[in-house]
Amino acid sequence: MSGILIIAEHIQGALRDITGEMIGAAASIKEAYGGPVNVAIISDNPESLSEDTNLAGVDEVFTVKVSGPDFDAAVYEEVACQIGAETKPGLILFGHTVNGMACSSAVAARLGAGYASDVFELGVEASEIVATRSAYGNKVNLEMVFPGKGIVVLGLRGATFLIPEEKGSAAITSKDIDVSAVTGTMTHVEYQEAPPSDIDISKADFIMSIGRGIQDKENLPRFEELAKRLGATFGCSRPIVDSGWLPKPHQVGQSGKVASNCKLYIALGISGAVQHQFGMKHVDTIIAVNTDPEAPIFNVATYGVTMDIFELADALERQFN
Repeated sequence: MSGILIIAEHIQGALRDITGEMIGAAASIKEAYGGPVNVAIISDNPESLSEDTNLAGVDEVFTVKVSGPDFDAAVYEEVACQIGAETKPGLILFGHTVNGMACSSAVAARLGAGYASDVFELGVEASEIVATRSAYGNKVNLEMVFPGKGIVVLGLRGATFLIPEEKGSAAITSKDIDVSAVTGTMTHVEYQEAPPSDIDISKADFIMSIGRGIQDKENLPRFEELAKRLGATFGCSRPIVDSGWLPKPHQVGQSGKVASNCKLYIALGISGAVQHQFGMKHVDTIIAVNTDPEAPIFNVATYGVTMDIFELADALERQFN
């Protein structure tokens, strides 16, 4: 078995970013791993999405027509297993998303495959897949190998792998997959949109985040204005969101967003628990300001200073004025 099969994700007629990220991940190991990179699109109108999946590194796009446009875990599982049995890839990729988690483990079980979820790094050693994910509450990174497994199924973490910028020249092939035995086992009711937000932490290149050190909600506008004057996206740690001071899209961390494109991150009054550090792992330069010299944030900071964040705000505001 060789090559990589990617199960595309889409919602309301548009591809999700995780699809392009999976293609980028596959392209990064294609030469070392060998075999083609193929993408399967499952939809009532898969042809409308085929051009968007035709990115650099993709060899063939499989269009699989089913009865409806919405995700159905049983249908996706059946299609992945049938295409997997036919094309015999060594690696099948899903997104580590609500949809991906609903069917990827079942695909692995049916195929007798090795399996890992929430994978944020891929490698190849001696022609075998090496998948890296966090363990022990994100205290360590774990490299996983799958000895004796002819096929591996992985769920890839979003906002982690780069989407190829160039278009590809993949062949588009229609696949006739019989899913009649599982069609109708679930019913899609509706989509419920997340509250609108004008920020995207995962795409910001400069972030200024605040934590418990802000002390009171009344101090929030001051630091929000400071971030604006610095030209930074305004972020925060989980306690700020849990207190209801800022909406969820501002949160950086394991249960928030990963600052995957950030070049400069300023952490004000943030202790730096491992859950928050998870969201900062891609950042080039981290500047931490905290009165506690033992704060964990200093273990990962590029530059750090033990001072009161309000004194820093005073000095910056004087500089601006």
